[in-house]
Amino acid sequence: MKDFLPITIEDMHKRGWDSPDFVYVIGDAYVDQSTFGPAIISRILESHGYKVAIISQPDWKDDKSVTVFGEPRLGFLVSAGNMDSMVNHYTVNKKPRHEDAYTPGGIAGKRPDYATIVYCNLIKRTYKNKPILIGGIEASLRRFGHYDYWSDKVKRSILLDSGADILMYGMGELSIVACADALAANISVEDITYVPGTVYKAKDINFVKETLGGIELPTFDEIKEDKRKYAQSFGIQYKNTDFATAKPLIEKYGEKRYIVQNPPSRPLTTKEMDEVYELPYMNAYHPSYDALGGIPAIKEIKFSLTSNRGCFGGCSFCALTFHQGRIVQTRSQESLIEEAKKMTLDPEFKGYIHDVGGPTANFFRPACDKQLEKGACQNKQCLYPSPCKNMKVDHTGYIRLLRKLRELPGVKKVFIRSGIRYDYVLADKDKTFLKELCKYHVSGQLRVAPEHVTDHVLDLMGKPRAEVYNRFVKEFENINKSCKLNQFIVPYLISSHPGSTLEDAIALAESVRDMGYMPEQVQDFYPTPSTISTCMYYTGLDPRTMEKVDVTRSPHEKAMQRALIQYKKPENYELVKEALLKCNRKDLIGFDKSKCLIPPRKVESASKGSSKTVKKLSAKTNGKAVSKPLGKNIVKTANKTKYEKDNKSKGSRKKKT
Repeated sequence: MKDFLPITIEDMHKRGWDSPDFVYVIGDAYVDQSTFGPAIISRILESHGYKVAIISQPDWKDDKSVTVFGEPRLGFLVSAGNMDSMVNHYTVNKKPRHEDAYTPGGIAGKRPDYATIVYCNLIKRTYKNKPILIGGIEASLRRFGHYDYWSDKVKRSILLDSGADILMYGMGELSIVACADALAANISVEDITYVPGTVYKAKDINFVKETLGGIELPTFDEIKEDKRKYAQSFGIQYKNTDFATAKPLIEKYGEKRYIVQNPPSRPLTTKEMDEVYELPYMNAYHPSYDALGGIPAIKEIKFSLTSNRGCFGGCSFCALTFHQGRIVQTRSQESLIEEAKKMTLDPEFKGYIHDVGGPTANFFRPACDKQLEKGACQNKQCLYPSPCKNMKVDHTGYIRLLRKLRELPGVKKVFIRSGIRYDYVLADKDKTFLKELCKYHVSGQLRVAPEHVTDHVLDLMGKPRAEVYNRFVKEFENINKSCKLNQFIVPYLISSHPGSTLEDAIALAESVRDMGYMPEQVQDFYPTPSTISTCMYYTGLDPRTMEKVDVTRSPHEKAMQRALIQYKKPENYELVKEALLKCNRKDLIGFDKSKCLIPPRKVESASKGSSKTVKKLSAKTNGKAVSKPLGKNIVKTANKTKYEKDNKSKGSRKKKT
């Protein structure tokens, strides 16, 4: 029967079950759609004959909230949800978020901090001897001792703090079935130590070291006390994230307690990927949430297609290497076309496919052929510092897919929103993809991520140099001009990344000035678990080279760096001025809009406090000179300035009066 999995005892009895094999406790609302990890894992188990019941967002203050289905036959599964619970709860400034897109009605506070740990301890209080298997992004990225930004401490492996028996890291389709089959075969959970993509607890590591070649990391006590040891440990972990080359990793706690990480699961084949995404999902949130306002997170992804997973981009601030790995896995075009056809039959479908992609949309094959046999290189990146000579740059498969999707009856437009790697686009001598991207798959604005402009910061980020981004912008503009399209690039920028000083932030602000508009979105660097950048932030060392890195930790200086990127905002004036004076850049305070970032404060105040115009300046907007009173910002739009629009609206009001 095609239906939602049971969330109540009544649902379970309707299926004729006395009890489930697994009870899956999750921190998100129950959404049965293939971009939600719990949906994939539960449907995979179902396809292998296992009965799975769901407990979504249980009340962690009530022990009975996890006893809805009684004791499961094989064990409990636990996931914090599609996000780390701390990232879900708090902004980079550690302030509580007001909304949770994965909760009915977007209401915040329906899951606890460190949700995986809390849920496991809740289960243990009632079912002391039942196996608990944890997974999802929170468990995956906290599998070793790790720096926790919110407590500003080095925390133990989440496997120990949760009291769980097995941790599954990565995407988990292969490891969950192997673990389930072992439990069903009455193998003790303590003996399930051989499954790739898992972490387990051990008291004796002789076999792992002597027979399997396991690598012993610095102990937890060492990484807790010594930042250099922490960076060394992270560097070893980073080099052992590939299925073909990774060795088992061992981390010691106390006298005779260890956690052991098995090498990652192998990448899925195209056939296996197709099978995962063709499972009988309901493609909706559970109907019980309708009265509560539904689940906001599904809006953008309901009509999107996941075409790939894995990423060889290697950005330092991204945890994908630790979670999905560097080897790109793709679905077949036939599978994607069939999913799109079903999409068009949905009554809510308006003709727009919102996205076709994955971590990086235009990675539609592994970086090179040898990766599928020998794995990704341990000491070398595919795109940084420049594209590897062995990399096969090929957009042809992706182009064919997009063309087929555009031709489907009922499809008006196919967007690409999951991001592209512009350096990979430039490495392709055939410009067909870029031409078709501009012509068919952009809606006025293309979002790309240069992140910064200064070379030494970009090097630490693992991103291409600024000249590469500028070359891409030029090509994008030329193609749009030839197609008579008025489209723009919107850059994503990061402030306060390790290595970025106030001087670097000023250089970034000058670059923004030269772009001619102010970015609406700026992301302060957010130290989330298991990224190279977070290791740099905590240790002040680059774990790849062990060289020192300047780190901005002061909230005030971080605020200055962020304000500089959005220097036109009136509320940022004082921070921008302070930063400029601190760096002896008075030359950027003045009235010349082509050179300066802000005007002198006293003149700006006079223009605000008086009905009389103090001074008029000429500012070029879209090739037209606009005379405007001092202190008013010009915000560039596709055709007009905000100032022009404001004046027109004022004039129309006067006429009506």
